[in-house]
Amino acid sequence: MTHRAGLGAIAVIVAAAVGGWQLWQQSADAVRANHDMVLFPEAVEVRGVAPWVRGDLKTEALRNASLDGGLPLDDPELPQRLERAFAMHPWVRQVERVTLREPAAAAIELRCREPVAMVGVPGGLLAVDAEGVVLPSADFTAESAAEYPRIVNVQSSPLGVEGSRWGDPLVHEAAAVAAAMGPDWKQLGLRELRAADTPRGRSWELVGPEARTIRFGSAPGQEQPGEPAAAVKLGRLRTLATQPENTDPVDLTEGDSAAGDAVPGGSG
Repeated sequence: MTHRAGLGAIAVIVAAAVGGWQLWQQSADAVRANHDMVLFPEAVEVRGVAPWVRGDLKTEALRNASLDGGLPLDDPELPQRLERAFAMHPWVRQVERVTLREPAAAAIELRCREPVAMVGVPGGLLAVDAEGVVLPSADFTAESAAEYPRIVNVQSSPLGVEGSRWGDPLVHEAAAVAAAMGPDWKQLGLRELRAADTPRGRSWELVGPEARTIRFGSAPGQEQPGEPAAAVKLGRLRTLATQPENTDPVDLTEGDSAAGDAVPGGSG
């Protein structure tokens, strides 16, 4: 009797195992049959990746969000999950659009942050964008980093991770100055951007070859009464670009009436 009961138990276990295997096979077959409804990383197209992004932005964004496996296309939360995954990447300024289509594929349209300057820190340089957001250092070589103005004499360290603002108003202001100058920085052969405290507040100096100094003044949007706007200062800088042989110090903070004296060759 006991022997027959044991055989019955074994039979039940075997039957359950066989049934489970058959169920798994059916599920696997269903998955394979609906492969067109499963989104894999290779079917994700990312548009708008800037040329200065050297890393694999797509792979990093999907991996960091644990979305690098097969994702069911019929998941109603899938567009939001993809948007969040890419929005969290430090290079991404904004995700413009997420589009899903069948067979399983996705298109992600985004805008990247643009580096405007390098902040000198112990042991190297950290890139920032116009808002002082810290960018991935691994995407810059020594040669590419040298293409950007260097913000010097910064005593602070970033308060957060890459993709967040530095957290120091000094760095934020310097980044705004560098962004306002744009390509004029290179044309003038400038190298460094440094702060100088004055009785009227913080003033910014641009340092060029042979230690030539150009006083830029306040950061854009923080001009003192009577101080020219950033656009006027940039106009004067462009005049300087046509006179590379001149190495005299220049003050861009003086009013329009003094422009001819401040910038050699200007109209007085």
